[in-house]
Amino acid sequence: MSRRTNVFALAVVLTLATVAGALAADDPAALAEESAAYCNSTAGDGMTQPSVLVDQVKKACALLEKEGTAAFAKFQGEGSEYLFEGTYMWIHTLDDGTMLMHPMKYKLNGKSVIGLKDKKGKRFFATMNKVVKADGEGWVEYYWPKPGSNEIVRKVSYVRGCKSADGKDLVVGCGLYKYDDKTLAGLTIN
Repeated sequence: MSRRTNVFALAVVLTLATVAGALAADDPAALAEESAAYCNSTAGDGMTQPSVLVDQVKKACALLEKEGTAAFAKFQGEGSEYLFEGTYMWIHTLDDGTMLMHPMKYKLNGKSVIGLKDKKGKRFFATMNKVVKADGEGWVEYYWPKPGSNEIVRKVSYVRGCKSADGKDLVVGCGLYKYDDKTLAGLTIN
């Protein structure tokens, strides 16, 4: 191939990637599917350490404190640094538990999740908000589907409160799907 043909082919590929990304951003279902696929691609064989979640959530809170809700797009889609080690982050409000950004369960966005119960009847978002109001941060156990699956599994999530640049009191959460009792040792789990 000539250099001109290579340049042209590269331009076509970049254009198609840009168009695909724009289409996914305009289609919440496609963006959720892309987020789930990318999230799953980041899962390794080992267990995620709780400290990794704490660090990532703190980083997310700093971003939200700086950029506000305009930063939500950074939590979704292929290449997001907030989709990592087979897990993801979500953001809901502290006051009424309205889901503001869930990278895979986009149909929850804009809805109050405060009354949502897991398979054992636990109102886990209400528990998350209670923990954040009392302590500013903490760990909550509940049952939830793994990314890209309908399989309901035990999940332990770290949640932290923060105030966005646009003045919203938020709860940012991220959960462990792969862990053992040793991984959870020392954590106070609600």
